[in-house]
Amino acid sequence: MTTQHTPADDAAHTAPTDAELDARFAPVFERIAAGSVEREQKRELAHEPVQWLKDAGFTALRVPRRYGGGGATLPQFFRLLTRLGEADSNLPQILRLNFGFIEGSLERDDEAARERWLTKIAAGELVGAAISERTGATHNSVTLQRAAEGWRLNGEKYYSTGSLYADWIDVAAHDGTDDVRVLVRGDARGVTRLDDWDGFGQRLTASGTTRFDQVEVPDEQFLLRYKGSEPKRNTSQPAFYQTVHLATLAGVARAVLRDGVAFAQGRTRTFGVPGRSSPRDNPLTQRVIGRLASLAYAAESVVEAVARSLERIYQDRLAGRAQTQDYFALDIEAWQAQQVVIGQALEAATLLFEVGGASATSETLRLDRHWRNARVIASHNPAIQREAAIGAFHLNGTPPNERFSLAHTSVEIEGQGADTPLAA
Repeated sequence: MTTQHTPADDAAHTAPTDAELDARFAPVFERIAAGSVEREQKRELAHEPVQWLKDAGFTALRVPRRYGGGGATLPQFFRLLTRLGEADSNLPQILRLNFGFIEGSLERDDEAARERWLTKIAAGELVGAAISERTGATHNSVTLQRAAEGWRLNGEKYYSTGSLYADWIDVAAHDGTDDVRVLVRGDARGVTRLDDWDGFGQRLTASGTTRFDQVEVPDEQFLLRYKGSEPKRNTSQPAFYQTVHLATLAGVARAVLRDGVAFAQGRTRTFGVPGRSSPRDNPLTQRVIGRLASLAYAAESVVEAVARSLERIYQDRLAGRAQTQDYFALDIEAWQAQQVVIGQALEAATLLFEVGGASATSETLRLDRHWRNARVIASHNPAIQREAAIGAFHLNGTPPNERFSLAHTSVEIEGQGADTPLAA
């Protein structure tokens, strides 16, 4: 027998302390960071790091404790996600849809589904997604048809980030009448997952093709039905998904600072200075490091601010206080943050090479991965369209998700900007 989710349930289960979380996850992040360059050089998918995170409970960090999860607040979650992005910026992207699935489950008024799926995540199972398509169509081409028992799923998705690592795949399909969502096992018969992502960054996210050929879907794995053409209101998911990207970018900025300091401290010659000299004592090198530190600080501070707003909306929703205009303001805040953090991370990833000159371009260091990864993360979202939506909101009061839904008439754009998948 299940019970309804109430604000008192969350109040009864206090969040862990920051010190407890750091003691638990800092060693895992260090272990992940230690192998990040080698994985990049070999294009070695991050199966082991994902397993380490599952074993440590990171993938269930936002699952409430009553389901067996970590019970962390959103500010705690995004602070740790930034640290994970610093260790290896592929990892937050791999887990992004898992975390979005958790937040979506917490929003929907379906306690039975929460109990079924969040307990699985708390036990270490991982959810990926197959939402977006790389076609010329503007509709959902994956079909779900009734069978003698359950359903049959057929079709192909692209930009299915995390699915290759996942135990379960959250699939957007069409049943001939409506858009629907179902969960299928990643290893189910008829499911094919390909590592054919060809982006120049985020190479280990396996953000490629997932195919479904007469995949059996039992009734209990049918999640929901909705009208895909209707704008989704009173949800924090668009802002949540965007903030995952921003935390990853802030992590990249922190990694750039870390690697810039390590590179300068390990050198014994400054460019243009004959003889033995130390870059760490050079005022120009100090200035570059100072700028990198400032960019990392600013990016992380912006992410923390949005995370606090997400937590406030979360608590207001539990208490029944959240209004539509509050969700609009949250979207605008996240989109404004996007305009700033993208520039900060990209500037840092470029400025890094002023610390070391030509020697910093060595393939053995792979310092270029920071810029490549940041550029690909930044390209996942149509920032220029968001900027126009921000202006329309401030000038005319145009609701942000209503304005932005017009920009998602292309399935491919939706795929690359998957912070507003059909799930959201």
